[in-house]
Amino acid sequence: MAAKSGQEPEPQAKAELAPFVDGDFHVLGSGLARDPQFNDRRLETRRKLLSLAKVFAARAAAECDLALDARTSLHNPHAFNQMQVKRLWAYLVRSKKEKSRLRQTLGSDLGKDLDAAYRNAFLCAAIENDFFEVSLRIHADAWFDGQNLVKRVKAGGFDEWRKRLDALGGFRLRLADWKGEWNCGALTREQLEEFLRFYKPGEHALAVERRFPAPPGTRGGCLAPEFPAAVVAELLRLVPLYRFSAWSEESDWLFRKD
Repeated sequence: MAAKSGQEPEPQAKAELAPFVDGDFHVLGSGLARDPQFNDRRLETRRKLLSLAKVFAARAAAECDLALDARTSLHNPHAFNQMQVKRLWAYLVRSKKEKSRLRQTLGSDLGKDLDAAYRNAFLCAAIENDFFEVSLRIHADAWFDGQNLVKRVKAGGFDEWRKRLDALGGFRLRLADWKGEWNCGALTREQLEEFLRFYKPGEHALAVERRFPAPPGTRGGCLAPEFPAAVVAELLRLVPLYRFSAWSEESDWLFRKD
């Protein structure tokens, strides 16, 4: 779950691609995750993620005509993260303008909680002690984006959905915390029909994610100078699927009866 919007101000960070170092992963290990002495060190990692997200947001706007707002998760132990920081992430959500449009569609009662990032489909770059993740996520509480996706697929967009997923070799489609995995790149209609039989917007989370292993001692790939640029490229690969799935004026399937 992403940090609540407005919980604390975002740190200062300019749009740049700063390489990650071993310490960015190390301070998220179970032995340090609860220790406030490492808050400043985790803040450095948080700033790197925000800087990377800003680079991606600028490219998404310029190359894909997609406006996204960049946010980051808490770097200090807090009740919201169960007093431990095992994961830090930058997430990119629909812009304030798009949130206003969605509120108009949903109505004031249903649309009142959109400011919380996890109530929106979002793109994510995340770091944990032993891996780096790039993903598209639809939390259970972002039921309207999940419902938009399901209704679009069932209304005749099945082949397009499969095409967009299969363009994402290296990613996997996941349902909540289930063990079942649907690997992108060679998905069959039967596999996706199985997924839709179980997926219930409002009850289950959906994720399309790619994880780059970074266990202690063998993190070299994620520490390479070119890795942040590769993360931006992977996020850009997810844009067509995000546009297909999330509600927008161009993909409005929420209240259609067909």
